[in-house]
Amino acid sequence: MSSASLSGRTALVTGATSGIGYETARLLAARGATVLVHGRTADEAQAATDRLIATAGVEAGQLCAYAADFTRLEEVEALAVRVVANHPHLDVLVNNAGMAAPERHTITADGNEIAFQVNFLAHYLLTNLLEQALTSDPGGRVVNVSSSLHRTGNIQWSDPNRARRYSRLAAYAQAQLALTVFAADPRVTAVSVHPGICDTGLLPLYAHEGAPAAEGAAHVVRLCDPAVEIVNGAYYDRDQRVEPAPAATEGRSVQRLNKLASLLTGHTA
Repeated sequence: MSSASLSGRTALVTGATSGIGYETARLLAARGATVLVHGRTADEAQAATDRLIATAGVEAGQLCAYAADFTRLEEVEALAVRVVANHPHLDVLVNNAGMAAPERHTITADGNEIAFQVNFLAHYLLTNLLEQALTSDPGGRVVNVSSSLHRTGNIQWSDPNRARRYSRLAAYAQAQLALTVFAADPRVTAVSVHPGICDTGLLPLYAHEGAPAAEGAAHVVRLCDPAVEIVNGAYYDRDQRVEPAPAATEGRSVQRLNKLASLLTGHTA
């Protein structure tokens, strides 16, 4: 893998306090990028940046801690406002923050099923609010950290909250499918990637053992590199471009999803 310098480039990584997000932030910073380290709380984001400085030898000036709890869309909006104010030009947005859907059907204060909001709607909103910063110069790109489980998912258009029939795996897969479909939205250059099955907090959804998180992060970082040519809307399984689930390439799905997401986030693109 090329480790060309990314100095002068700025990347926001959501969910960067542990797992693949943390390792992605570490690898991007190691290659010279300025990294905006997002965590659920200010304390978590600060602890992650402190750890990167102390253990990964990253320069303090390369890191900025940002907080937003994705179960609250108003915090996502506030995050976007702060990012744009401080970094009017953003080269990369890594939509990585994620959670396993809980055992019990859970609705956020915004009225959405929690996994759908945290894994997809918050990223939809954030990406739209950062569109100006990402397109201020050519070459800005979005990397959605998705999952091979998106193939098992379907979007319940009439009941995205799955109030009628809830299963945590179906809810998680629906959110990952939505994130994968969203990459095909033409407004910002975007791809989605399944980083492989890694030893992170989400491992129990997949298997008993996984690769180190840094290995998954390397596949994410490769797609952040402007020297790596990407196909807008493409889906990558680790370092190979493969066909995603059929829904992810249907133009109608993209339009329907935009409509649904703008309704649920109260944000019209």
